[in-house]
Parts: sequence; C-alpha cells; structure tokens
Amino acid sequence: MSSNHTFASQFRVQRPSTGTLILGFLLLLLLVPLDQPAAGQTPGSGSDPARAGRFDMGKMWTFENAPMAYFTETYGFSADPAWFERARLAALRIPGCSAAFVSPNGLVVTNHHCARGAVVSVTREGESLLDDGFYASSLEEERSIPNYYVDQLIAAEDVSDEVFRAVDQAMGDAAKEAARREVISRIQERISSGHAGGEGAVRVEVTALYNGGRYSAYTYRRFSDVRMVAAAELELGFFGGDPDNFTYPRYALDFAFLRVYGSDGEPLETEHYFGWSLDGVQENDVVFVIGNPGPTNRLNTVAQLEFQRDVSVAAQKSFLGSRLAIMKEFYDENPEQGEAMGLRNQMFGLSNSLKANSGRLDALKDPVIMERKGDGERLFQEALDADPELRAEWGGLIQDMAAIQEEKMALAPEYFAFLRLVPGNTESSLLIRGIYAVQYLQARDGGASPAQLDRIRGQILGITDKPEEMEEAFLAERLGDFQRYLGSDHPVTAAALEGRSVEGATTHLRARSALATAESTAGALEGGALDSSDPAVRLAGALLPSLVGLPSGEGFQTRLNALSAQERELAADLGRARFAVYGPDVPPDASRSPRITDGVVKPYTYNGTLAPVYTTFFGLYDHFHSYGRESDWNLPDRWLPPHPDLDLGTPLNFISTADTYGGNSGSPAVTPNLEIVGLNFDRNVEGLSRDFIFLPDRGRNIMVDVRAIKEAMDVVYDADRIVQEILTHRLFRTEAEADAVGR
Repeated sequence: MSSNHTFASQFRVQRPSTGTLILGFLLLLLLVPLDQPAAGQTPGSGSDPARAGRFDMGKMWTFENAPMAYFTETYGFSADPAWFERARLAALRIPGCSAAFVSPNGLVVTNHHCARGAVVSVTREGESLLDDGFYASSLEEERSIPNYYVDQLIAAEDVSDEVFRAVDQAMGDAAKEAARREVISRIQERISSGHAGGEGAVRVEVTALYNGGRYSAYTYRRFSDVRMVAAAELELGFFGGDPDNFTYPRYALDFAFLRVYGSDGEPLETEHYFGWSLDGVQENDVVFVIGNPGPTNRLNTVAQLEFQRDVSVAAQKSFLGSRLAIMKEFYDENPEQGEAMGLRNQMFGLSNSLKANSGRLDALKDPVIMERKGDGERLFQEALDADPELRAEWGGLIQDMAAIQEEKMALAPEYFAFLRLVPGNTESSLLIRGIYAVQYLQARDGGASPAQLDRIRGQILGITDKPEEMEEAFLAERLGDFQRYLGSDHPVTAAALEGRSVEGATTHLRARSALATAESTAGALEGGALDSSDPAVRLAGALLPSLVGLPSGEGFQTRLNALSAQERELAADLGRARFAVYGPDVPPDASRSPRITDGVVKPYTYNGTLAPVYTTFFGLYDHFHSYGRESDWNLPDRWLPPHPDLDLGTPLNFISTADTYGGNSGSPAVTPNLEIVGLNFDRNVEGLSRDFIFLPDRGRNIMVDVRAIKEAMDVVYDADRIVQEILTHRLFRTEAEADAVGR
C-alpha cells in the first residue's frame, strides 16, 4: 500500500443488519421464568441461532448478587446464603490463579502450572523439582514459599451508590477521578476496621464492574506463610505441551498441594473447606466452578467488537504469528543455544497468546456471533428508548461509542505498524537502542542533569544482544511492517528504507549503526561518538513523532490514549445503563474478581466425532506410546511402566459447560453438596469465543478429575499422609502416622 488513506479505507465500520428479529435477550429476561431451562440449555438459541440468548453475557455470577433463586430452581437444591458463604470461604485466590481449601488443616489444592514458580522457588541446589516433582513426606519437610500468599474472600459488598454519590457531585474528569480515589480510600478504611483481628492481614479491594457501571468491595484475609506440600512432575502437569493447549480430549495431571500456616507456625485451622469426592461426576451432573476469571469483552458494543476484529485482535494475531515463526526457525536450527536462552518457554508464551487471539478472531468473524451480539444490542437500545428517563440520560451512548470507534479506525495503519514496539524478546535490539539514543541526545543537548543522562544511558546499555540471525529477522520484520501498513511514502518508512529494499535497509542499519551491538553501543557512548548522523538514530528520530508525538505531542499513542479515555467513560455509562435495565440478571464482565459459575458435564461434537465427558489414564499411556519419548507426550521414569496397582480406568480430565476464562486456572469444581470433583485448568478452542459471548453448546472448560489426583498420590507418589488427610480430615505429621490409619 502506498498511503495511509488506502490502508485505512479497508477498516471502515460495516455494521451488521439485525433484520426483523422480534424476541431476544430482553424478553427472555422479562418473560422466561428462572426455572424454565433444563440444565445446560440456553433459551432463545434454538430455532434461530442469530437471536440473542438469555445467557449470552455469561454466568460469571458475583457473590454480592448471588443467583440463589436460579441455582435452587434450576438444579433442585437449596442454594441459600449459607451455601454461598461456605463456597466463598473454601475457595481461594493465589498469585495469578485460583485454589481451594480441602482439609481443616490449611491444605490447599491448585493446578501445577499455577504453582510452577513456587516449585522453582523452593528448589535447592542440586535438585530439579520441576522435572522430578516434589512431595513432603512429613509436616517438617513442607517448604516455605518466599513472597507468596493465599487470599480468602471473607466479605463482598456492593458499594456503587457510595461511589456514585461522591463522583457524580464532582465537575470535570480530573475532579471526578480525584473524588473516586478519595471515596474508595474511605470505603477501604471503613471496611478494614470492621474486620480487625484474627489470622491473616485484611485487604479490601474496590473493583469496578460493568466497566465502571457498578463497584464492589471485596474483603480478603491474606495468609503469607504458605508452604509447598506436593507437586507433580512438569511432564505430567504439562502433558501434551503446547500442541494440546486449548484442546480436548486432554490427559494432563495438572495439580499441586500447598499448605497455609498460622501465626503460631502451625497449620492453619480452617472451618470452611471442600470435601474430597470419591465418586466424582458423570454425564449430565451439575458442577459449580469458583475462581477469579480474567477480563472479558462481553459488554462491548458491536462497534467495539468490530474494531477488535478489524484492528486490535487482527494486529495481535499477525504480530504473534510472524515473531513466533522467527523464534521457531532459530530454535530448530540452533536447539542447544535456544535452550540456553530459554527460547522454548518464550515460544510457548507467544504460542499460547497466538492460539488465544486466533480463537478470538475466529469468533469475531463468525457472522452468527456478530448477529447475536447485534440483536442483543438492539434489544438493549429498545429498552433504553422505551423509558423516557433512561432515554434522556443514556439513549445515545451506543451511537457515541460507535463514533469513537470510527476515530480509532483511522489509526489502524499505525496500530498495525507500531504494535508492541517495546524492549523485549520480540523486538530488534538495535531499533530500541535507537529510540533510547534519541532521548539521550535530546536530554544531553537540552542540559539534562548527569543523573538524568545516567538513567537513560543505563537503559541503553541494559539492552542485550540477540543472536545475529534473530536480530536481523526481527529488524527486517519491523521495517516490513512500516512498509506494509504505513506505505512507502510515509516519513517513517522513508527514513527506515532510504530508498532500499527491506533486506537492503536491514543490512545497512546493522552494518553502519554504532548501536548494532551492545559492545559497539558502549564504545560510542563512552567515547562521545554517538550523534544524530547514526542511521538507527535517524530512523528513531523519524519514528518518535509518529509514535508518541515528540516533540509536538500529537503522535499515534497520544491520540489513541485520548480516544481510549473517552471510550472508558462511555463504557462506564453504558454499564450503569445496562444495570438499570437488567440488574444482576446479566452478570458483569470478568474482572479478576471472585465469581461462581454453573455448568453441566456434557459431551460435544468436534472433527466429525464426539468428545467423551472424561478421559482416563489409559489415554495418557496411549499417547505416550503413540508419540514416544522425544515428544510433548513423554512420561517421567516414575510412571514407567505403569504401577501394577494403578487403575488405568480412573477418570483423568473431564469437561463441563461452566463459564470459565483465563484466571480460572486452579478453580475448584464442586457439587451441590460442596464436594470438590475437579480443578479447572483450561478450555477448548471453541471456548475462546467466551471473550465476547457465552455459548455453552460450543465451548467447554477442562478440569483435572480429583479421582485421578487421589489415585496418583496414593499409588504412584505413595503420599499416604496427604491422601489420608483429604479422606479423614485429620492432620498427619509423618507417613508412619498415616500408614497406621491406613492399615
């Protein structure tokens, strides 16, 4: 493309026609009784799949607006306040994940991948606990995890009215933000003082829900004395590796045990914990998953989703795919060097993000999903228009949001060209040094203090070299991005290529710039030889005005930030409007805050066949023998051959329709009797559409079956101390004590 206009014209909003659908989300909420659907069904999605469904916005219910009547009437048990309190107090939050108490002695279970960093931190010299696994055969051998915590949610309270009273009285954005901070601080102090005393430090977090349309205060007890009890080997916890990520059937034994200790140095006595199910689940059983799902985009307008489809998510997918290909090519040709660099883990992170963004983009390109979203938006607008008071206050919000997206669409070329242009393992070191060098030279010529110059110099010198092949490929890819998305006539592209091809410009920059290597950079800085004639400095000097607006302040990032700020304010108003129409019957988007969701153990069709509701140890060994030692389906020596007492028919992983997302890793899946039956650890590819819409007929969450955890602990790891604890709820300090009970 030769100009911004040519490229940007591809991104004009094409809003879908919703036709003449006359019944959808609003009428379902108003007219369909809560006990109407059978378990797992979605009203409104039968005869016309493009019609908005009752649960399109999901089932990530909050505890402060617990769906007591819905759970009770739909699943036939008494989901009263006491039930929700027991569930809330037994479920836990750990860094980046979720977990659960499973004994009255502070014993905690979570995913292996959630505790992987903790396993590394307790590993001693000469050990390889990630590869070999860990088990403390006595209480004294449980290892303290440094800088770790477990949070227990002890209270949840809607504080929206208190926040809005303070904010709505302020005039202007700055004043409103100051008022918001002040009132939140007061709320935190007030609630904290009411929970003084007891074990653990009290933490109050005021969380914006419905994009700022509501506010809830979550009060936690934080326990900081947490110790490692047991963890499977990495090859079991991550069985199937990246190829199996976001897939099912699965065969991963993704579990670890921790323990919380009290201030007296003894295991914490906990009144609330989940019993360990011996019977597990069968097809059509209901499960409730409790955790802290990461942010979703279900409340976004159609115009916002179109921007993500055409620009933000599309750009992420393109970037991740191209950079991952560079890393993979280098790793395949230089495996030993790649291992020493930790390249395999870096590639997994990129691949995980690429799969997620690919699934999200597929969902945004699905016409049925977009038509359903459009139908739900139409019904929401009709509800606003039907009430004079709501129409006067919020009737034009959807149109205002669409106008913001139109303005953002004009920035699409820069969005693609500049995405992730930051220091890191996916960017040219030379280019980043050039950006810092411009700042350094401007600061030096502007009379900056020695301390300021030293700070920028340290940033430049802190950028390490990449292998030559990778550096060349990353630089060429970025220069190619400038040409592809900005066009050859753009000042940035002209400065980058200077009339050369991308390959020629890459070679020229690396050969002529003093910033090509860390060594030559240090020499240029120390000798005072670095100046604006350096080709990398010239390129960065042309780049920064377009990127961040230096020195004018009118660059891409400045414009995008301003539009994003307006978008956040509109989103908050839309959240208030949506809550005014639907109340808590439509739960808020996930926000890494505590949620409980319901689902049914149910198979699904894929690749022309039927996925079973659970897999077994038979499948684990079948995959090992099918793929072999040098594969992602390898098994540790401890597991070979299978122990003669290991029941290979034991369920290993299972699925349900529960509404989970990233952050739900380690979340306990429990029965109506609050017995734990599984640990959530992933979702299938079809479930990636849950960022935007909840479609239980497509997506499944994937869980480790607690029957497999018990079987492995009992037979393979010979961990009788823990097995007896989860069965009897008694604390055993040694294996001998547990063995005596077992006999």
